[in-house]
Amino acid sequence: MAGSSGAGQSSGGQAEAAGSGPAGGGQAGASGGAGVVGPRFIGRFDRSQADAPVFAWSGAAIALRFKGTAISVTLTDSGSNVFEVVIDEKHTLLTANAGQQKYLLGSGLEDAAHDVLLYRRSEAFFGETTFHGFDLDPSAYLPGEPAQARRLEVIGDSISAGYGNEGTFPCQFEAKTENQYLSYEALAARELNAELYTEAWSGIGMLRNNGGETTGTMPERYPRTLPDRATSLWDFSAFVPDAVVINLGTNDFAKGDPTLAFQTVYTKFVSDLRGHYPAARFYLAVGSMLGGADYDKATGYLNGVIAKRIADGDLNLRLLQFATQDSSADGIGCNYHPSLKTHQKMAAVLVAALKADLGW
Repeated sequence: MAGSSGAGQSSGGQAEAAGSGPAGGGQAGASGGAGVVGPRFIGRFDRSQADAPVFAWSGAAIALRFKGTAISVTLTDSGSNVFEVVIDEKHTLLTANAGQQKYLLGSGLEDAAHDVLLYRRSEAFFGETTFHGFDLDPSAYLPGEPAQARRLEVIGDSISAGYGNEGTFPCQFEAKTENQYLSYEALAARELNAELYTEAWSGIGMLRNNGGETTGTMPERYPRTLPDRATSLWDFSAFVPDAVVINLGTNDFAKGDPTLAFQTVYTKFVSDLRGHYPAARFYLAVGSMLGGADYDKATGYLNGVIAKRIADGDLNLRLLQFATQDSSADGIGCNYHPSLKTHQKMAAVLVAALKADLGW
């Protein structure tokens, strides 16, 4: 199934060797133009308290260029979240402890300019994280790299969250096996030098979730900065993407055919999304955990959504088909989820579509 939502156990408080993150990449742009001086926030952050921004969605990140020989960060966390730490292309893993803690991210650095990225690998249901700042005097902050002009948003379920992609079946899901940094959309965004915002939640659907419930679906959670807070509403003018991938529907099929009601709800979601992003290219994705008759039925529903939008004058959208995962050739992650190899294949499909349609 595309998103059982069990909470993982984590331990340890300092950054340790990750061994899984590829070298290079890892930065995302803000809004184009000159680089930001000081921490730069990538993804949805509740910044109502300027000195304590809160974040939860997969892939939310904080970037900084600084001068110094060491850097630490202070976070408040549930004690379940895992972060990719990238300093000058060197990757380490940070597993958070519960409560407010200070974490050493790097030491023994040359007394020169460095880039650090603190990237949330684990998804929102593991709890919110509060950023209290880097342990640096602001005089150590340097202008960052110019921001990427390309902008990509992905709205999805466990597949887009990277659920279990670092595990080898059979395995039980936990935070340390989930790596959104190596999800298909994160790989594609880094290859294309695009800023990425991901809103993904395991087990979530468009009409109904994996367990069959019709509350807490993506149309309910998507408008939120912090997905578990109904009053935490996102300002859509803060990030306007060039392209949006909607990769939902697998969980809607978990209890059988969701019928045309799925298509109706999906059509409304796309219509509402168009109101936020009038010029964005929309991709309605199917795969990679659906196969056979379910894959064909889901494809038919998505084509129905596209036909209705075209009839209403919206021509800037299309179907994006990810192949059904091949567990024999590519392996499989925890609870039958896509492996790292499958994510790489999905990334190639997305990259090709963005290059063909947008010239990226």
